[in-house]
Amino acid sequence: MFAPSDPRQAGAQSGSGQCVLGVDPGLTRCGYAVLVPGASGSALVRAIGVLRTDRADETPQRLADLAADIESLLDEFSPTAVAVERVFFQNNVRTAIGVAQASGVVLAAAARRGCIVAEYTPSQVKDTVAGWGAADKGQVQRMVQMRLGLADVPKPPDAADAAAIALCHLAMSPGLLAASVAAGRR
Repeated sequence: MFAPSDPRQAGAQSGSGQCVLGVDPGLTRCGYAVLVPGASGSALVRAIGVLRTDRADETPQRLADLAADIESLLDEFSPTAVAVERVFFQNNVRTAIGVAQASGVVLAAAARRGCIVAEYTPSQVKDTVAGWGAADKGQVQRMVQMRLGLADVPKPPDAADAAAIALCHLAMSPGLLAASVAAGRR
């Protein structure tokens, strides 16, 4: 887990108010970031890191392990919303299948909890976070670092990507979160 550099971020309590769980799905490495809206459109980090599965295990076991880890995050932080990067065509079919399977695990777990579930394309995330839909990974990572007030870029890149996805959701649907809380959802 990546420790927030700002004491105000480190002090955010789990279970308080609304928050979003951003997920960069993957079967080997699944990035996650839990953010809460801050003042003036900023966001505070409650948790950021990567969930890993053992490549030596069979796919069903890896998916079960990932599901258990996602359930643990949902239990600990009770997010209002879960934002996931939409599975996009990849040249490597095996990787694409693993990403799609991991994404399905996350989407199903979030839906079972009654969370708002949103999917964003990579270009939507880049445009929202870095201001340009064709921004490179480094540009997006630096914007995540800056927008979250972190001392360093979150590592590994999967964690930074998950934070970017959560930031994208906070920027694109602030009314959706407020309406959900007012209606008594998470």
